[in-house]
Amino acid sequence: MDFNNLTDIIDFAISQESEAADFYRRVGEKEAREGKKHIFLQFADEEDKHRRLLENLKSGIQGTALDGYRFTWITDIKRSNYVADLVFTPDMPYRDILMLAAKREEKSLALYNLLLGKAEDEAARQVFKMLCQEEAKHKLALEGTLDAYMAEMGD
Repeated sequence: MDFNNLTDIIDFAISQESEAADFYRRVGEKEAREGKKHIFLQFADEEDKHRRLLENLKSGIQGTALDGYRFTWITDIKRSNYVADLVFTPDMPYRDILMLAAKREEKSLALYNLLLGKAEDEAARQVFKMLCQEEAKHKLALEGTLDAYMAEMGD
């Protein structure tokens, strides 16, 4: 994928966040178990927040989204890094949905690391650093959920 400038990359990131929110909503709405449904719908809401943050960054509005935000290192257990890409299907097993979601978060994290390196000012760097952390948290949560699920299944 070719990008001519930072705005093109931000536009791509906005589209990816919208797609991620739609994905999590679609998965959450199909999930029969309330606890699992809630997790996916919560991720959808967070991806919507990321999209709005990027839209504000693009339009020059910094707002107060980062006020009080606490940056911390998020461990990457890299479970999804060693798995081939998956394509969502409505009848996909829960294990595969978790792996697909973690893989998507892995790609988002890579995108925001790229954007962090290309940021032109400190405000943009802070936004991309926060988005890196948020995607890393999502990835870790999904990989941890996958591990717990597999343990329940005896694997």
